[in-house]
Amino acid sequence: MKCIPAHLAVAAVFAVAAAFPALAQDKAGAPAKGQAAPAASSAPAASASASGKELYPKAYFDLLLKERLAQGQPDTPELRNAIRDELNTRELLVREAKKKGVDKTTDVKNQTELAAQTVLVRAYVADWVKANPIPEAALHKEYDTIRAQMGDKEYKVRHILVDKEDDAKEIIASLQKGEKFEKLAERSKDTGSKAAGGDLDWNAPGNFVKPFSDAMVKLPKGKFTATPVQTQFGWHVIEVTDIREAKVPSFDEVKPQLQQRMQGQYLDNYFKELRAKSGV
Repeated sequence: MKCIPAHLAVAAVFAVAAAFPALAQDKAGAPAKGQAAPAASSAPAASASASGKELYPKAYFDLLLKERLAQGQPDTPELRNAIRDELNTRELLVREAKKKGVDKTTDVKNQTELAAQTVLVRAYVADWVKANPIPEAALHKEYDTIRAQMGDKEYKVRHILVDKEDDAKEIIASLQKGEKFEKLAERSKDTGSKAAGGDLDWNAPGNFVKPFSDAMVKLPKGKFTATPVQTQFGWHVIEVTDIREAKVPSFDEVKPQLQQRMQGQYLDNYFKELRAKSGV
């Protein structure tokens, strides 16, 4: 029943070496089975690499450390040692893979190119978003539009949905004779609400398709529709059980969600323009 807007979300994941779990714990000196844990020491943790060699560019270390810290991990000697171990292990595995010619296979070449493309696309989209912020005026306009669609009242509503108009008329006649709405709701084909006596809870008019909301807002509290209401879902018998003033969040409260929603729309339009210019 409710209309949920959808927009294109751009997500890029560059996943490499999922086979390095818990390196920090392994190298931090976990006790062997049957042995007691060593006493705590204030001395800095020793490097996990016995030789102290670093087989990777420092920029790789800096990038991984930045990512882990952004994920909320604390900057500790154990974390740094784990990253060093991970990067060294990656480099050694890469060397072994190249010795066997794994990097020359078609699948690996394609996956490598796609991974590099993903990183480049992610960086470009992030740069485009930064260079094309949503204007504040556009955000306010969108907020006002949504608020107008919501209206100034919310309705606690229930309904019975059937396929045929005659069935809806029969239900209305039964209600007029005093039969319980909850009992008649057992005939509803809306499986999501029939078990609750047709209850759809509190909603703003904008949450429903127009024929439904138009009929709903005309009903006084405690009244049901005297004639069936047709939508693309079928024929409805609607009853408003309560009405209250709408609780509309302020602009500042919903601004982040508006930015995300509109940024998705802006990106979608930009992608369409790119495809149109290229004839694809």
